[in-house]
Amino acid sequence: MASSQPLAGEADSSSPLEEFMPTFYIGHHESKRPLPVTDFVLRQAQDAGYDMLTSPITSPYFHSRVLTLVSAYLAEISQLDSSNDPNSTRAPPTPIIPPLTPVDTPLTPGDTLSQLIAYCSPWIDLCSSDPLISNISRQVLNIEIAYASFCGVGNIIIPGPRNYSSGSKDNNGIIQYARAIQEALTIGSYMQMAIHIPMYGQEEVKDMTGDLQPFARNHSSSGKQKASKEIDLFETWDAWNFIRSVCKYNSRLSVALGLPRQLPVESLQSRWFAEPLRLLSFTPATFLKNKGGHPVLSKAHQNLLSRYMRLKQPPWLLLSDVGPVPGLDDPIQLSATADGFPSPSTVADASRSVSPTPAEAADASKEPSKSKYKSKDPAHLIYMRYLQRNQPPRTAIEKFGSGYQDYLQAPLQPLTDNLESVTYEVFEKDPVKYDWYERAIAQALSDWTRQSKPTSSPSGAVVIAVAGSGRGPLVTRALRASQMTGVDVEVWAVEKNPNAYVLLQRHNEMDWGGVVNVIKSDMRAWKGPLLSSKPESPHGKVDILVSELLGSFGDNELSPECLDGVQHVLAPQFGISIPSSYTAHLTPILAPRLHADIAHRAVTDTTATETPYVVMLHAIDYLATSVPDHPRIQQAWEFVHPLPASTLAVAEARRGGGVSGGGGGSMSGGDGANEHNTRYSRTKFVCRDRGVVNGLAGYFEAVLYDGGEQGKVELSTRPDTIDAKSKDMISWFPIFFPLENPLYYPDDSELEVSIWRQTDDRKVWYEWIVEAFVMIGPEKRMRLGMSEVGSSRKVGCLM
Repeated sequence: MASSQPLAGEADSSSPLEEFMPTFYIGHHESKRPLPVTDFVLRQAQDAGYDMLTSPITSPYFHSRVLTLVSAYLAEISQLDSSNDPNSTRAPPTPIIPPLTPVDTPLTPGDTLSQLIAYCSPWIDLCSSDPLISNISRQVLNIEIAYASFCGVGNIIIPGPRNYSSGSKDNNGIIQYARAIQEALTIGSYMQMAIHIPMYGQEEVKDMTGDLQPFARNHSSSGKQKASKEIDLFETWDAWNFIRSVCKYNSRLSVALGLPRQLPVESLQSRWFAEPLRLLSFTPATFLKNKGGHPVLSKAHQNLLSRYMRLKQPPWLLLSDVGPVPGLDDPIQLSATADGFPSPSTVADASRSVSPTPAEAADASKEPSKSKYKSKDPAHLIYMRYLQRNQPPRTAIEKFGSGYQDYLQAPLQPLTDNLESVTYEVFEKDPVKYDWYERAIAQALSDWTRQSKPTSSPSGAVVIAVAGSGRGPLVTRALRASQMTGVDVEVWAVEKNPNAYVLLQRHNEMDWGGVVNVIKSDMRAWKGPLLSSKPESPHGKVDILVSELLGSFGDNELSPECLDGVQHVLAPQFGISIPSSYTAHLTPILAPRLHADIAHRAVTDTTATETPYVVMLHAIDYLATSVPDHPRIQQAWEFVHPLPASTLAVAEARRGGGVSGGGGGSMSGGDGANEHNTRYSRTKFVCRDRGVVNGLAGYFEAVLYDGGEQGKVELSTRPDTIDAKSKDMISWFPIFFPLENPLYYPDDSELEVSIWRQTDDRKVWYEWIVEAFVMIGPEKRMRLGMSEVGSSRKVGCLM
């Protein structure tokens, strides 16, 4: 049985254009916007093709007022220091910024605010080691957040830290910055806040008139010296992770990511893909110039944009300092509108298709803009609208899962719950799985005949039982396999769901010609095919037992226990189980969105952090990769069917509480009857880049039938093997084992994952733990940390 899926596939009736094209919400930002954003300015921007504008919260007048306050305080301190008065050793208290006045801010409550993104002052320095500067900066931030919140601003951008290093000896400002953001979230209790952070490196801040940083009394040029050293690619991500961790993964805190001219390694691109991206910020330096002098993006940037815009909530796009909004100086003058249909020369690719080298990127960013297009045309916007119209179409899996990426679902309880028809219907939308089952049954039938095996039917037909028939798709495929191979079959459909039983009988009458024997029974209680000709031995055996009991982790919907219970009807010598085996696989992942969602649920649900969820993993990052986007996924364990008869005999003896059993199972209270289905594995993952483990992604592979020289018929949900084994199969989403608290680890660490499949003979559950190690010598490791033991015992699958 496939895992619980939403009705994701029903939303495919839209037009071709709507089907593939993500919406690009594009904004315009000027770091020194000269005019307040009025209704007229907004209309001109909309006519050009922009969706939103940024607006500073405070004015240059407020800025000068703060500078005057700081200068006066520093002068007072200096005067005290130079005097010889013994009573003047104590510094006066830090000044308090007076309340805003109308000239201090261009914002006022009104209808236009819904199309504005407020931008906090970039001249403050929350990271300053000078208490005066950090205090004044916090005051400015709090005043701006409070006033923007009062006006009704919904979205705000806060410039990122001025120094991203949390590990250097001379800077501890990142904790001050994080604390200030935590306070801001409290003040603006309904606002969405995005921290403006470069993808990597330190954004070169142009000299700002009135910047507070130089006022710091211990100000040095250490930042410039650091810029000459080798760039730590993951340093800005590390800073972001620290900030959001201090803010406890607040759902209103996100990233405004600055895209550089030269993109970093793919592993860092994947890391940012997993984060809550609110905005992607483009400056003129991000673009190349084509032969016509028009701004275009490199192929690498185009691919990154296409990938990021496929997020469940695509980020907005912000064009920063690309020129003023057209038509503000002369509204009558006509200017181009970004409609997505520019001339070919406007959007022709640049001569190079890759990102420039670091030296080229640095040189280009210093050059004055030289282009042939008219300044009145919003050239960068025209190009972005063109990219919007030319996004690559979605894959089959993207269409099926549209809207359900990273949506947490509790796994099915197949033995205790009777599924609804609509749930079966979603399973049946996957043609690949049923095609593969049909192939497996056909191969098994052909081999049965070729090898001249005796059948369990008096008529000589091969007896097939579909255990857990649902609405009957596997029954249909078994009949098709019989027609295709020419091998006679006797089919039994066994189903415990009384509602599905009604539908199976109807199918038998209308579709299957009455040739199927439909049985209403739990498969474990079924005694086998009824032989009317042998009253002394009324029940016969089954030659091929077919089931679709697999869950997202293979065994998590109790396939082993169900097949153990029905194995007694399988012909002991030649009987075949389809599937014949399945394996569980896992890998550690960064999944901040899932962690935040689960933490929110945990407020009202005490089992939220202990539930293994079925989820279409999307905005995640694989932490152990051989090459980017090729995760290292390792096998945890395997189940094989049918089991040796001796194993089932021992289990039955224990269940009876006889000599072999009696309360001695590995879990307290069990008699050990299901002990053979417990499992344990410990796997090691080498992680080159620092990161945070939010949980484990689980997958499975199954061998439906092993045809020897003819090959195996296999299913896989592993992202690295699904294309080779069962391409485009959509029946199963992965499983996610969450960690209650994220586990941070540095570069070049080893993660060790221990996971158990436990049982007390009444239910089955999982327990898991992750440990982080670092090598401190050729043969010695140090444990850096470990997660809590996760346990799904409270929500385990009942047997």
